Amino acid sequence: MNKEFDFERPIVEIESKIEELSREETEESKAEIERLQQKAQRLRQKVFTKLSPWQRVQVARHQQRPGLRNYIDGIFEDFLELHGDRLFGDDPAIVTGLAKIDGLPVILIGNQKGKDTTSNLACNFGMPHPEGYRKARRVMELAQRFHKPIITLIDTPGAYPGIGAEERGQGEAIASNLAYLSRLFTPIIVVIIGEGGSGGALAIGVGDRILMLENAIYSVISPEGCAAILWNDESKAEEAAGRLKLTSKDLLRLNLIDEIIPEPVGGAHRDYDETFERLKEALLCHLRKLQQVKVELLVAKRYEKFRKMGRFLEESKE
Repeated sequence: MNKEFDFERPIVEIESKIEELSREETEESKAEIERLQQKAQRLRQKVFTKLSPWQRVQVARHQQRPGLRNYIDGIFEDFLELHGDRLFGDDPAIVTGLAKIDGLPVILIGNQKGKDTTSNLACNFGMPHPEGYRKARRVMELAQRFHKPIITLIDTPGAYPGIGAEERGQGEAIASNLAYLSRLFTPIIVVIIGEGGSGGALAIGVGDRILMLENAIYSVISPEGCAAILWNDESKAEEAAGRLKLTSKDLLRLNLIDEIIPEPVGGAHRDYDETFERLKEALLCHLRKLQQVKVELLVAKRYEKFRKMGRFLEESKE
């Protein structure tokens, strides 16, 4: 069952009426159902085109939002998962493997979240350990060796901050991936499909094209974490979300991403198939364009792309 947001309640009430009427089979009920469906669609369009940053955070975290495994099944073919970092162990919070998209072979790397308590515990709520990032690094090396493009799908609240993770070199694992991705001689497409949390997301987020689903978020810290640090009050998360500039529109305006993938009205969880179709079309378009560029030029442009981020000019007061 889909979670109900506060801002969706008028829509949910109409949908409940439609469900009640659908049990009847009269001409009057059919006409009323059609009228209510049109009303719900208009209201959904109105609500979801004016979402606040905090409301988009809620949509990005929706438990029924399509996750990595859903995208693998809906977009890719012949997926073969590769496990382990060959140093410490496997990490289910990061899934890696070989796949095809429309017949084109690619290396796939992504964050895996659960949809309930049991599955979330199994993959540590999508928060990778160092061995997850080192597993990703291992398949990046395979991509370079066999000249295969990389597609990464990001959906994580951030890297796991536990003591064990720090003892095993969490910071080094993230930094190593950043350095390696920046000079990897193969095309890289990054997609933020849900949450993009800080360095934990960036560790598989350096690429030639950065795409983002309409209701996804991408930021240096969670709104709750930001509120706790700035105001010592997590209840100000809504205000923090507005200041972090974490929405797809904000990030496109700041030139931090390259394209926004529109979601079905109501969010990606409302229509998996339409979401898959839109993302697949965008991936194939960028993949074919990138494969036509000399790899040396790709690497140079990728480096410059990320070096430009955060640059600004101050006007002199004189």
